[in-house]
Amino acid sequence: MIFISLWEIVQLAILTIALGYIFSGFLPRPRLEYEIPTNKWFDWEDIKWAALIAAPAVILHEFGHKFVALAFGLPATFHIWGFGLGLGVILKAIGSPFLFLAPAYVSIPFGAPPLVGALIAFAGPGVNLILWGISSYVLKTRKGMSEKEAVAWAISKKLNLFLFFFNLIPLAPLDGSSVLSNLIAAF
Repeated sequence: MIFISLWEIVQLAILTIALGYIFSGFLPRPRLEYEIPTNKWFDWEDIKWAALIAAPAVILHEFGHKFVALAFGLPATFHIWGFGLGLGVILKAIGSPFLFLAPAYVSIPFGAPPLVGALIAFAGPGVNLILWGISSYVLKTRKGMSEKEAVAWAISKKLNLFLFFFNLIPLAPLDGSSVLSNLIAAF
């Protein structure tokens, strides 16, 4: 069984760049004192900053699903969802104050037993909870961080907590719906 395919790696690169662009206006980058503020539509520094923070939260969330499924012997493939990612890019391009996107998913071609299905569905938000905990720990214990590092960890902490709770809302297609329906089926 292939751990990760070349096509999945290509999709991860596309997703990372797109997430950097989408989140570039929502995740404020600390500016240097001498940096001249610009109102450019496309700022590579902002995109890199946002990708550094948002991409791990989204990608590791999806890999949580993938790796738990693989651990149970189920084939699992990572995919970007063109419509969901495209919607996020369009909303960013038109300057929408709202951000809505469902950029990726993991497909598992065979049905899993209900408790396994619930664990697979919970794995993504569970990863976000772990990332929130890591960010919280680093912010509390690491001394001498630069302002940029502290801001990055603080944004990561908030973003991962939001993704944890948001994805557990029991409405399709969110993970909470799958967790709940699998638990109901199991019991």
